[in-house]
Amino acid sequence: MSSEASYQYETQELYAQRGENQIYGVVYIPKDAGEKMPAVIFSHGFGGTHSVGTQYAEALAQKGYVVYCFDFCGGSPSSRSDGSTLEMSLFTEQADLEAVISMMQGLNYVDRNNLFLMGTSQGGAVSAVTGAAHPDEIRGMALLYPAFLLSEQANEMYQSPEEIPDTSFFLWMDVGRAYFEPLIGYDIYEEIAAYEGDVLLIHGDADSIVPLSYSERALEVYPSAELKVISGGGHGFSGENAREVIRLILEYFETHRVS
Repeated sequence: MSSEASYQYETQELYAQRGENQIYGVVYIPKDAGEKMPAVIFSHGFGGTHSVGTQYAEALAQKGYVVYCFDFCGGSPSSRSDGSTLEMSLFTEQADLEAVISMMQGLNYVDRNNLFLMGTSQGGAVSAVTGAAHPDEIRGMALLYPAFLLSEQANEMYQSPEEIPDTSFFLWMDVGRAYFEPLIGYDIYEEIAAYEGDVLLIHGDADSIVPLSYSERALEVYPSAELKVISGGGHGFSGENAREVIRLILEYFETHRVS
């Protein structure tokens, strides 16, 4: 596939299933890009939806990548997947992503040898943990301002599980005890270090929600990772920053695909 090639693509609504829960998503399918195409699963951040991934999905689909953007169960009050924000945690989201991986592997137009994860903020942390648990299935990961501060934050807020209220308003939405409890004593860096493939980290140096230092620390624990710093970039990319990020991601995917 020539990197100059540009493909038309179609979008379809597509559901995955985790237990009783239906997971809603939109799949971007390039036209005439081959029978089996490389695929990217996009995971949104805390309180987001599948639409966060739109600008990335459109750019990647034009380059011949199947992209699936989905709503985590209970991922936000406006999630179109089942489940409540009070049930959601890093680990229910990991289970959601695992269900999505299985669903994607079963699509006849997806090249399961070239399956990549991409995520922003909490979705970046979820992708990192999931990739580490499934290293043989995940060809690579592009993590944008991943929220590796989650476990640290929880442990600063609560010294023991007994202190955690049944519901609390955190950042910008209500979460349940289920969100914080599994993070007490959890070391996310220890978990993600199990992924030995090449990881691309992208982080803005003006991010006030997840400081750049959390990705710098990930660089130290990953066996093989590269960190691209976006000058003046905040928690989310738009305009010129987004164009630069898309270029970096495409370059990473193109050099890590196997034929």
